[in-house]
Amino acid sequence: MAVPEPDARLAQEKEEESEEESEILEESPCGRWQKRREQVNQGNMPGIQSTFLAMDTEEGVEVVWNELLFTDKKAFKAHEEKIKTMFEQLVLVDHPNIVKLHKYWLDVKDSKARVIFITEYVSSGSLKQFLKKTKKNHKAMNARAWKRWCTQILSALSFLHSCDPPIIHGNLTSDTIFIQHNGLIKIGSVWHRVFANAIPDDLRSPIRIEREELRNLHFFPPEYGQKADGTAVDIFSFGMCALEMAVLEIQTNGDTRVSEEAIVRARHSLDDPNMREFILSCLTFNPDKRPTANNLLFHRVLFEVHSLKLLAAHCFINNQYLMPENVVEEKIKELDLNMVMAEIRREGRPGAQWRYSEVSFLELDKFLEDVRNGIYPLMNFAVSRPHALPRVLSQPQEDPQKAKTPTPEPFDVETRKIT
Repeated sequence: MAVPEPDARLAQEKEEESEEESEILEESPCGRWQKRREQVNQGNMPGIQSTFLAMDTEEGVEVVWNELLFTDKKAFKAHEEKIKTMFEQLVLVDHPNIVKLHKYWLDVKDSKARVIFITEYVSSGSLKQFLKKTKKNHKAMNARAWKRWCTQILSALSFLHSCDPPIIHGNLTSDTIFIQHNGLIKIGSVWHRVFANAIPDDLRSPIRIEREELRNLHFFPPEYGQKADGTAVDIFSFGMCALEMAVLEIQTNGDTRVSEEAIVRARHSLDDPNMREFILSCLTFNPDKRPTANNLLFHRVLFEVHSLKLLAAHCFINNQYLMPENVVEEKIKELDLNMVMAEIRREGRPGAQWRYSEVSFLELDKFLEDVRNGIYPLMNFAVSRPHALPRVLSQPQEDPQKAKTPTPEPFDVETRKIT
């Protein structure tokens, strides 16, 4: 009998291991989500004992299967309605820079109870992992990337804080912020503070507080955990994330905990005075003196794209169904590139002119693609108004009797033509 070569044997073992990880362990009551054996670590998710990779069989994408375990079934049943209400509100949180919670259901058996909920899977890794790789490659942080990331994080925080009632993240660290391959930022663990506040003390045993981890203590302000703390908690955490993004890593000198001296050194290492002022305004110890997420979006250090250009791009993207897919390319063919598109006239001195030939259409296409992917949110130019999360609009929990796909709503066929 022939003995397989070491490389072939290794490949065979890997294939068997891969098949074992993709084995389906459990299905959701409706059959749409299939839990696999492979466990994932999508940041530090407080209170979540088990997180598995799963498959969304309708969309054909990977998702995360999260399990929240309760050992006291009697206490769980007493607070079941409150837990349902909490999850129904979380399902409604929908923002391009927040990890989406798709669905939840309860599984109560014998003496134990589980809350299972499905969240979006971000495969690219956490902000902390990205910063470590960047530093390992001896590269400095790109200022444009820093601005884009800060804008997206603040856009998500502005959305959460403008909800009615405001949603406090309460767990914002570089471990719970994720970066997709196209540069899109996603904030995870949004349910941390909601869990901690909504679940009564006699059920709180599964909730693990992120602040207990010494390596992340510096992300939390002095008032953290007090009854009077509010949205300013997230602004302090964001400021620390912005500082870490700017310097790539805040040195710990071998200690588990980041010292105040290390933070001061990191702050002094910032060359850009606007960046330093922006970060320091978030890190002030007095929560009343910290700016809001919406105010920070207007800070001069984040100004990268003119507001009129950004507004025009969003209008273009929102109405693109009226135009052909390659509209930019088609328009270029029609234009006389020497034609003046804008002019400033001045009395007594020469004016300024801009011609179509000075526009990089490749850059314009890339910019529109970035806007489409959520890299440049328009949240900071919208009127600040509360986003209500009414229970009547919430999605119900998973019903085992329901079919896999609900009947689609009827819609009117568009018969008008564009001239």
